[in-house]
Amino acid sequence: MTESTTIEAPDVRFDATRVAIEDDATPLVRLIGRTLSRASGPGRPAEDLTAGLAGTVAIRSHDTPQTATVALGAGVVEVTSGVFVEPDATLVVDLHARFAPTQEPAGDADLAARVLRALRPPLPHWRDAAVRFWEMTRDIAGIPDVLLVEAAGPDGIERGRFGEGTTTYQIAGPADLLAGVFSGADDFLASLAEGLRVQGTLSQLSVMTAASWKVRFDV
Repeated sequence: MTESTTIEAPDVRFDATRVAIEDDATPLVRLIGRTLSRASGPGRPAEDLTAGLAGTVAIRSHDTPQTATVALGAGVVEVTSGVFVEPDATLVVDLHARFAPTQEPAGDADLAARVLRALRPPLPHWRDAAVRFWEMTRDIAGIPDVLLVEAAGPDGIERGRFGEGTTTYQIAGPADLLAGVFSGADDFLASLAEGLRVQGTLSQLSVMTAASWKVRFDV
């Protein structure tokens, strides 16, 4: 059963809040925990997303049985699998659409709105996201030396080259979709059906999938 944290000092800035997930967490818990942690990371807007907030929010997938509970307390946000308490608010979201709500939130409207905003931070520029993606995944065995990117934006095609070496992997597609994949907001394999194009070997595809999971689920 999920344990809610007792709130004694509710004036908590989100960028000073610790996000905790349970051991052996499910992919949904990892995705929520990683997203909330990034929302509070360096360079993010110093917006106070959880000040004065206390309570539990149930997160439910709109098309699968996946559920999780976000418990907000003083200085800590705990994310656990399942919903084993009566939540103060409930969000039903599309996990393949960056936590887009598919129903009107139920319960505490302010609590639901602010948690939803934290789950849907603005995407970084695709180039910044690619730099971070490549830095985070360098230690994965078999990953190519160089990532080549072609991003289609409103001003035409932009290109990027990240890393040095002889083995390369190329990814091309809409700039927004690339930013989503590189930041972990979007699923890499699902994005192939949304217009992402790749060039590389099958073994490299497997490695790049692992790299995307590391960024998306922090594994």
